[in-house]
Amino acid sequence: MKLSQILENAEYTIVQGGIDAEISDIIYDSRKLVTGCVFVCMVGAVVDGHSFIPEAIEKGAIAVVVEKDVENIPANITVIKVTSTRRALALMSAAFFGEPAKELITVGLTGTKGKTTTTYMIKSVLESAGFKTGLIGTTGVLIGHEKLPTKNTTPESYELHKLFRQMVDKGCKYAVMEVSSQGLKLDRTAGIEFDFGVFTNLSPDHIGPHEHDSFEEYIDCKSMLFRQCKTAIVNADDEHTNAVLKGHTCKVLTFSAKGQADLKASDIEFIKDGGNLGMRFNVSGKVNTPVVIYTPGLFSVYNSLVTILCCALLGAETNAILEGLLKVKVKGRVEIVPCSDDFSVIIDYAHNEVSTKSVLTTLMEYKPNRMICVFGGGGNRSRMRRYDMGEVAGAMADLCVLTEDNPRDEDLRQINDDIKIGLAKSNGKYIEIDDRKEAIKYCIQNAQKGDMIVLLGKGHQTYQERKGVKYHFDEREAVAQIKEELGI
Repeated sequence: MKLSQILENAEYTIVQGGIDAEISDIIYDSRKLVTGCVFVCMVGAVVDGHSFIPEAIEKGAIAVVVEKDVENIPANITVIKVTSTRRALALMSAAFFGEPAKELITVGLTGTKGKTTTTYMIKSVLESAGFKTGLIGTTGVLIGHEKLPTKNTTPESYELHKLFRQMVDKGCKYAVMEVSSQGLKLDRTAGIEFDFGVFTNLSPDHIGPHEHDSFEEYIDCKSMLFRQCKTAIVNADDEHTNAVLKGHTCKVLTFSAKGQADLKASDIEFIKDGGNLGMRFNVSGKVNTPVVIYTPGLFSVYNSLVTILCCALLGAETNAILEGLLKVKVKGRVEIVPCSDDFSVIIDYAHNEVSTKSVLTTLMEYKPNRMICVFGGGGNRSRMRRYDMGEVAGAMADLCVLTEDNPRDEDLRQINDDIKIGLAKSNGKYIEIDDRKEAIKYCIQNAQKGDMIVLLGKGHQTYQERKGVKYHFDEREAVAQIKEELGI
């Protein structure tokens, strides 16, 4: 493709050279440079791509896209200047892959909690309705049933449009994706007009170095989605909804479990079926039907409301919606692991105070005999997170079992000592078992009827990271092995 075609949607100035050359690829990572490419100089928190221009030219780049003044560029190299190289990369990537987002019906979800689960719910329903669907998010990428890894919740724009092209080429009609505040802030979705933008909820998160300077900036970044979508589906019960919708340019539809909305849940019940947990409720408004789901908690009702409203608007029949909701399972998000009819084993990705309190509050609604929490703290991460998580778990659980959760370069003793500071504040009862599988085995071996064993922190992850090495560890596999060892 000619450089002129790649640049057709971008605003730019030609500093030197021409734009008629054929371009082999768009590259923004100097480690992936190829002959005949255009190199886009991205400015990151740590690395400035402009410093790699000499290397890019040496390795065969024939054009560079910059947002700063540059000097001493050979005359045979085209130099294109833009206001933002991040935004330019997004617009150039869309053109390079043939605008694949325009060939899909796109659903983008933003919010603090619920994005991952809801994307899986929507995908499950759409596929129950017979529509092949692609998914992009925290746990990776799904194109139909094919799974691909991703580095970020919202991939960099080049990878994003490449994935959209793969989805189109493999017969997908729909794409549902998590749109993180960082993804919006860093223009990874710039230029995409989503058919539906979804707001789940908002609470302080991702505030700090290399993320967001303040909660206000966090909200502002979330709000960007509603200036680049056709229809918004938003949580009428969240106190921050109006702030997130500030300056919106889209049609707005609402969902609620408390008041009036375009789709409302009522008669909500918590149901327990052996070791399984779920919800039963009625919906009214755009869709009128009773609903049963086997994902626990009030937040699962909210996630279901998004799914029902979105999929109904996309043309899914009510039967397909109910079938898709009934069979959906999301890895590592309040995931019930088959173990025993006498007690429940639940895996959840919660690894901070807010998410831990949320999942434990949800599970307490099922009135467990005892709440047993297995968790640790990530190494090379905030010590305050460990204190807070220890305090809330200690206050809510009958027993905390401290173990490892990606200690990375830190000593496990130091990590758990930090957690114990929080446990002391809430007078939480605890024991320590360093090996995570042995910690889980201890809990299962000593479980009583009606207990809930909650494995916090790992979620969808399938590894333990120690000293820069990732060792395979999947809690689902661990539970299965323990069952076999114990003859359950």
